Amino acid sequence: MSSTWLYRIAAVVLLLFAALHTYGFMNFRPPTPEGRAVLESMNQVRFEVKGATFSYGGFYEAFGLFATVFMLFSAFVAWHLSRFASKELAWALFASQAAGLVLGCVYFSTPQIVFAGLLTVCTGWAALRVKPVN
Repeated sequence: MSSTWLYRIAAVVLLLFAALHTYGFMNFRPPTPEGRAVLESMNQVRFEVKGATFSYGGFYEAFGLFATVFMLFSAFVAWHLSRFASKELAWALFASQAAGLVLGCVYFSTPQIVFAGLLTVCTGWAALRVKPVN
């Protein structure tokens, strides 16, 4: 399979992953009373830094949405690589997906690991197939 198709597949998978991640993240409600208590505490405990007030719940939500932004940017990069592949950028995208796979294996469950694994294989295989530009 050509690197063009592998990057286009990766771009589509990244868009799907971003959409499902955002939907799941924004609609997640802890199933246990203990989990709900932690989430409520994260939202209720506020602290001040240099005159601005924050909560741990706000940080949690921001980092979750940042993951969506990263996936959308990665989809853009993958689609761009399908047309104008750069060896360095190809390997950088692969490295970021491989790091995501490692984090997924440590901190997340099967759906996230499957998406991260598919993306790691796809971007790694594509990076191997990129022809150097002279």
